Amino acid sequence: MRKQKGFSLIELLIVVAIILIIAAIAIPNLLRSRIAANEASAVGSLRTINTGEVTYSSTYPAIGFCDLASLGGAGGVSTAAGLIDAVLAAGVKSGYSFTAVAAGGGGASPNTTYDGHGDPQSAQTGQRHFFSDQSGVIRYNTSGAATSTDAPLQ
Repeated sequence: MRKQKGFSLIELLIVVAIILIIAAIAIPNLLRSRIAANEASAVGSLRTINTGEVTYSSTYPAIGFCDLASLGGAGGVSTAAGLIDAVLAAGVKSGYSFTAVAAGGGGASPNTTYDGHGDPQSAQTGQRHFFSDQSGVIRYNTSGAATSTDAPLQ
């Protein structure tokens, strides 16, 4: 009898089973890493929004703080200051939705406060909701929208 070359069906099934076991271990870790990266990006984006708001307020003191769209744009005017990138100014970045709303102005006087929010678009993109205001402290909440009373990031 001639000796056959190649793998038997049993050997191939064992190799496929080992690959599936390794994939079952690796995929949840990959998803957790992706969520952690999205959350880190969201915190960085809120820091960028905080810096942009302070810069905008000093550049345009008659207006004070502004909304997210006014921080973006080509630069040089109060409605498109060019202080943050266009992706963040559009409000969606790395699986998170961002908003910034100015308040406290009352018409003729400048806006003295703002609220910045970063919320995950789904449970697969992030677990924590983030909040920041004119104080510059970034706060988070895992059960819903974050507010000024939630725990600060450490």
